[in-house]
Amino acid sequence: MTEMIKVMIVDDHDMVRIGLRTFLSLETDMDIVGEAPNGQEALRMIEKGEVTPDVVLMDLMMPVMDGVEATKRLQAVKPAIKIVLLTSFLEDEKVLAAVEAGATSYVLKTVSSDQLVRVVRSAYKGMPEMNTEVAQALSRGLRQRSAQGEDDGITAREKEVLLLIAEGKSNQEIADELHIGIKTVKTHVSNLLMKLDLSDRTQLAIYAHRNGLGGKN
Repeated sequence: MTEMIKVMIVDDHDMVRIGLRTFLSLETDMDIVGEAPNGQEALRMIEKGEVTPDVVLMDLMMPVMDGVEATKRLQAVKPAIKIVLLTSFLEDEKVLAAVEAGATSYVLKTVSSDQLVRVVRSAYKGMPEMNTEVAQALSRGLRQRSAQGEDDGITAREKEVLLLIAEGKSNQEIADELHIGIKTVKTHVSNLLMKLDLSDRTQLAIYAHRNGLGGKN
């Protein structure tokens, strides 16, 4: 039996919600369990237990409470819920803010229905997906922040190690490429795990991709 993905749609435009509900409902593995016109109402419904979605398809720009703030608050109380931010706008700062708030994926409303279905399924599995344009905007935002001296306390060498982890390199391959000892690589990996509060290499790779560091893929 196909495992059902419970989806909630949050958008302030009735026609957008109707359209999303209509084509997502055609998928045999998706169940639309709720809708809300803004982030505040979505948060209320989820906190009250009126809906228990696996994935929330969230508009970015909404009255009362926008998608970024709703994502941040929702992740604080229900971190297991995956959030896909869907927007017509592509601003570097907005993309960066969305990822930092805890959005699993951030996609433009110009994506095809098939692409959006794939994004929802990937989010359900905890796998981030972004349009090429979104990934580029995220990278620009990160570079701008880095130039301003704002980062997670990660050193330049640790960022090099993180990038290679995102490319699937082993500790030995990283050591060979950076011309350092494998013990040094292990130290960098341990430091990254501690600084980013992550538990394993897989999470480091996901973090890197979410933050635009997996550029070769």
